[in-house]
Amino acid sequence: MEKLKQWSKKNAVVIVLFILIIFFGIANKTFLTPTNIINITAQMSINALLCVGITYVIITGGIDISIGSVAAFAGIFAAYLGLKFPDAPLVIILLIQIGSAVLIGGICGLFNGIMIAKFKVVAMIATLAMMTMARGLAYVITDGQPVYGLPDSFAWLGAGRLLKTESVPLGIIPIITIFTIIIVVLMHILLTKTVFGRHVFAVGSNEKVAHLSGINVDWVKIRAHIICSIMAALGGVCVTSKLNNGQPAACDAYEMYAIAATVLGGTSFLGGIGSVLRAMIGCAIIAIINNGMNLMQISSYWQKVIMGLIILLAVIVDMAQKREKN
Repeated sequence: MEKLKQWSKKNAVVIVLFILIIFFGIANKTFLTPTNIINITAQMSINALLCVGITYVIITGGIDISIGSVAAFAGIFAAYLGLKFPDAPLVIILLIQIGSAVLIGGICGLFNGIMIAKFKVVAMIATLAMMTMARGLAYVITDGQPVYGLPDSFAWLGAGRLLKTESVPLGIIPIITIFTIIIVVLMHILLTKTVFGRHVFAVGSNEKVAHLSGINVDWVKIRAHIICSIMAALGGVCVTSKLNNGQPAACDAYEMYAIAATVLGGTSFLGGIGSVLRAMIGCAIIAIINNGMNLMQISSYWQKVIMGLIILLAVIVDMAQKREKN
């Protein structure tokens, strides 16, 4: 019984995931259909990309509340570049999308990292400044108007599907799901199998000890923020691709969902503890709740209330874990 109790405590988030699946499966027959399950994987992909990046930052003991705005800015930037090449082949469009994410995300992440690591600005304040600037730039560039007229190939990454059949002419497997799985696996390997990944955990566990061990703490923090912003920018580009237009108001409050999912997955605000794969479990929980509430036709206003409670629950769980360790 003691072993079962310990396992249950360690894997509480997995238990919650299965309870939610059973509950919504009973509440609505559509929930467990293959079509809906595939749709859930596509719906959670954007949040998953943001979760991957912010996991690195939170493990170092930091926070980044700018990722939603960075995502919107990168999406707008990619959309404008897409307009410049209306007849470009798919490969060029993909290079534009991914290149835009790396460029915008890299610049924004570098700014955040330098402000936090070199100028010692509190992470919340530094990323709040970036959140305001990135969102403002998205509105300045577009003059507050959506960016329309993108080529059809621009939608391939966000809305395209593979395995087309006569009965399902649009395809079965969302390309965005495959893309997200590839990114998640690569970022998991980077965090768990490389020297940089070990340094991320070391900095989050104890900065002073990490510094005395010869780790360049500032550079680790800067790289973690660059990764975080690039992942956010990839998410923003995928949103623009999915809609096939650029929206300056896109990805509003996405940072809250990403933080909640990451903490639900076991990444601690204390730093030094976290996992990309377990963050995906938290991400799946939020996606399932959203999908289930939509199928049950629960008001979108109540959905916001429930998601707020989930965010609060994630913080309470994290605080309880801190007290237990102390």
